[in-house]
Amino acid sequence: MNPLIPLRPIRNDGDHEAALTAIEMLWNAEPGSAEEASLEVLSILVDRFEEGRWPISPPSALEAIRFRMQQSGYGQSDLADLLNSRSKASEILNEKRTLSLADIRALHAEWNIPADCLIL
Repeated sequence: MNPLIPLRPIRNDGDHEAALTAIEMLWNAEPGSAEEASLEVLSILVDRFEEGRWPISPPSALEAIRFRMQQSGYGQSDLADLLNSRSKASEILNEKRTLSLADIRALHAEWNIPADCLIL
């Protein structure tokens, strides 16, 4: 391990900045070296700190559907085809209707949207 880069818990923004600077210095560490091991440990510490400091909430069901539609080039007609109803697709996209269990199953199975995003 590089003696100039101490490994310690990240408890505040200053510790976080120091860890990011150390990661940058270690970025091209030789595989299998002590520096690479330090890089891995620092990355884990930074990830843990960032998850606690800036948590990311899961998307709403509507956000997940719209994201999949955008990423896959789907339109409202594709959603209507999947749900077997133009009116249901419109109502869901306009937040006038919630998803049924059958809708959730279809979106998960056919569009690979994680079910936990659709259930919330």
